[in-house]
Amino acid sequence: MILKNPTSTSYTKAYEDIPFLKSDEARSIRLQLELLKPELALKKANIEDCIVCFGSARIRDKKESDKRIKDLEAKLKKAPKDKKLLNALKEAKGLATLSKYYDEARKFSAMAIKESKKKLSIVTGGGPGIMEAANRGAYEAGGTSIGFNITLPMEQKPNKYISKGFAFLFHYFAIRKMHLVMRSKAVVVFPGGYGTFDEMFEILTLVQTGKKKKIPVILVGKEFWNSIFNTQKLFDYGVISHADTFELVDSAKEAWDIIKKFYKVK
Repeated sequence: MILKNPTSTSYTKAYEDIPFLKSDEARSIRLQLELLKPELALKKANIEDCIVCFGSARIRDKKESDKRIKDLEAKLKKAPKDKKLLNALKEAKGLATLSKYYDEARKFSAMAIKESKKKLSIVTGGGPGIMEAANRGAYEAGGTSIGFNITLPMEQKPNKYISKGFAFLFHYFAIRKMHLVMRSKAVVVFPGGYGTFDEMFEILTLVQTGKKKKIPVILVGKEFWNSIFNTQKLFDYGVISHADTFELVDSAKEAWDIIKKFYKVK
């Protein structure tokens, strides 16, 4: 029988067959494409040397943090026993104590762009919070601001401070993290939660095992990080060595000075 008007999906070209490309069997192809697309775009733009900034998507600047608290307090006056509102207020007050790191992330990126004469690019996860702050500092300084965003249930959107053509969207965390690491010359980590810890410890592991050349890994916010985990105990138990550690600072300038010293830049 000759098909005059074939309609079967078997007759659709493989690269045009969306259900096929989204199937479990084609996952390996999707992984390759997700690795390749940003790589080609960045290579075309001659993006090679980057500083990666990690940090919480929940941390906002002081003005926005204060507004969030006032809005929640106003709602609680109408429903003083609402547990969700009480928890939300507690979280908002905690995040407000970290709002200064939004400013430090912004300062750091601007400093890195200006002092490197725009030879460095700033890379983040492309979302709100600390990621927005780091992208913002780079963007306002006239540098290249890159965002590697990812699809999440809470619909995380790219922030508005990413340079045109440099907002990338990922499905796979693994491929996204590969891109965050591949061109990194330093990693600066601001306060954050599970996602920030995941990214930070992966970098430390890659450097420890020699999968990534040694680069500065700098944690900003001594009070926060010292209250979260005790690195000295890891040394005491012998599960890491002193060569496997990171730098701990409080300011953008201290972080940038460490990077300059590491690369012997005047």
